[in-house]
Order: sequence, then C-alpha cells, then structure tokens
Amino acid sequence: MSTTNPKDITAPNNFLSLRIALLLMAFNVFVGISGFMWIESYSLREAFYMTIITISTVGYAEVQPLDANGQLFVSLLIIFNIAVYAYLISAFTNFIITGKVFTNMKEKTIAKKIQKLQDHVILCGYGKHGREVAHNLINHKIPLVVIEKEETKTDDLIIDKNHLFIVDDATHDDALIRAGVTRAKAIITALPDDTENLFTVLSARQLSKNIKIISRAFDPRSEKKLKMAGANHVIMPEQIGGYYMATLVNKPGAIDFFSFITNEYASDIGFEVITYDDMPESCKDKRILDLHIRKHTGTNIIGYKDINGKYIVNPGPETVIDKGCSLIVLGSEQQLVDLKEYLGTLDS
Repeated sequence: MSTTNPKDITAPNNFLSLRIALLLMAFNVFVGISGFMWIESYSLREAFYMTIITISTVGYAEVQPLDANGQLFVSLLIIFNIAVYAYLISAFTNFIITGKVFTNMKEKTIAKKIQKLQDHVILCGYGKHGREVAHNLINHKIPLVVIEKEETKTDDLIIDKNHLFIVDDATHDDALIRAGVTRAKAIITALPDDTENLFTVLSARQLSKNIKIISRAFDPRSEKKLKMAGANHVIMPEQIGGYYMATLVNKPGAIDFFSFITNEYASDIGFEVITYDDMPESCKDKRILDLHIRKHTGTNIIGYKDINGKYIVNPGPETVIDKGCSLIVLGSEQQLVDLKEYLGTLDS
C-alpha cells in the first residue's frame, strides 16, 4: 500500500533485496542442472539430484564418478553457492530487522478491511486540520480511511487507534481507488497546498460522479476553481477562525455553545438532515406543526432548505414540507434515533 520513498532509493540496505536473493538461488539451481547435463551427460533427474546435494552440502554419493571437468565445475558451483547463501541470509535478516515482513502483513490486512467498506469517508491529508477531522469522525463512529504520503504522520493511527490508512500521495488515482473512492460516500481533502487539493478533487470527481467532495482552501481565489473541479463544498479554516474570534467579542455565548455541541465532550449531540424523499408519505406536503416532532422525539428543527437551496433558520410551525426541501434537525444521539423510529411509525 505504500509508495516508493525517494530516500529509500539511496539507502544502503536497498542493496539487500530478498527478491534478488531468491532469484540468485534459482539461477544457482539452473546453472547446476545445466552444467551436470552438459559436462557429465546426466539425465535431468540425475542432474537435479546432484545439484541439490551439492548446493545443500549434504555430501551423498555421486551418481557416477566425476571427471576432471566435472570436479572443476562442482568446485566452482560450491564457491558460487556459498556467496549466494551469504547474500540470502543477509537479505532475509535485513528484511526482518527493518520490519518489512510485518509492514507487508499490516498493509495486506488493511487492504482487505478497506475492500469491505461501503459508504465510508476518505480523508486526504493528516496534518493539523486532517487530525481534527479524523478525531471527530472517529468519535462519531464514521468509517474512515486516511491517505497520507508521510508515513511518520500516521504513527498515532497505527499505535493508538489502529485505524485504516494508506501511505501514498492522494493526488494519485491509484491511491484513491485503493481507498475505495467508488464506494465511499464522501471525501475530504485537507492537504496543505491548494494545488494538491485541486488535483485530488479533480481525480475524485472523475472516479466517482456521486461522491460528496469537501475541500480545504487557503486562497479565496481557489474556491471557484475547486468547485469547478467538482468540489461540493470548499472550507477556508483561516476565514472561519477569524469569524469566530471576531464574534467572540460581541456574541461570546453563541460561539461557546456551538463549540460545546461540536467538541468531543458532546459527541452524543448531532445534526440530521431529512430530505423530502426520505420522509414517509404521511409527512409530505404537510406543515411542521402537524408532525409533532419535538413532542414525540425531543429533537428541534433548526433549519429548512427549499428546492432552490435557500435556507430558513428556525422555520415556523406553519412551514410546509414541499417537494425538494430538507429539514436540519438537532438533538442527542438517542433523540435522533427516536426521530427515525417515529417517522417510521407514521408511514405504517
């Protein structure tokens, strides 16, 4: 699942390749069989037998006495075999010490788990903003796959959380495919550069036409380009942070409350979006007053979105649930569960 790191190309241990060692061993056997068949006129079975007892240094009896050329060939074969064995042992030891055997096992296990995911979220970038996103998604038990090209940044995912991750560049189509972009319900690009976010959004939209794409941006001029590339939403953390700090001056209570319902200590408080199509037939084209949602579930309808995308904050009880609209509901985790059950009873 990991890609080649440029620093590994020049690393001294790269000389010790287990694959090369196995190829040398196979070549050693091939040379032995060919040499015995050519020099001593052995059959394939006899040549294979002689090659195995020679390179394994078992020392069983020869098929037939060797002539001078055969003895010289066996001597050279043994010397070459000693070198191959030394390289094989060094390569295998390096493979174990560097942890590649365990890394490969871990990567295969993660790949199998990702292949089973459906309607999960892909997070591209595990920097300071990406970590916050991952922390909140994990707290709300939302299936998550992280793509981060710097392996050291995923250490806490490996050790503390043991969550699913891919060490790769999120701008690569292959990384998105391995993360299950065609099965995911959303992708969040929190990369540290607007250009990288743009490439990732463009790739994700080409691979999946229906996936919801949320992108981070630094430069306000990038917002239009990201939306043209396929992003559904573009978030500028610095702009939001500035708004929060300014609002704290004259409306500190409102910001404190919003911070409370979105932090980890209030993980049981959440929002639910109920679309017109998701509602039972008995609720469609009726007033909010007629549904008695707050009375039976305790949840609050805090927003109404009409067919044109216009929002009404805290809609009145006379508001009619028209075709193409959606309701934004606030409540505790249990209240939201009760809401779904209540709407289900209205359809029965």
